[in-house]
Amino acid sequence: MGEEPDIERIEERVGELERLAESLDGMPDEGLVEALERAVELLGEINAGIEAGIGATGEEERALEELLDGISFGPFDEALRELEERGEEEGA
Repeated sequence: MGEEPDIERIEERVGELERLAESLDGMPDEGLVEALERAVELLGEINAGIEAGIGATGEEERALEELLDGISFGPFDEALRELEERGEEEGA
């Protein structure tokens, strides 16, 4: 189907982002710009991974809907109705 999210890669990026955030306190001003640029890159990668997951889920849902639309449940519904009618007749 579509592009599947790489959960491990997303988790790695989140971990790197957390470590980066923890290191900001003692960082000199010159390093802040680079750190913030890297944070933006990491957030972009994390977002892309999440969007890939949402896209893959949507494609799977559409495929399942198409599959279910092609299945006729008429015989099952009829058999269920007959069983219910028999139960009602026997209970009366």
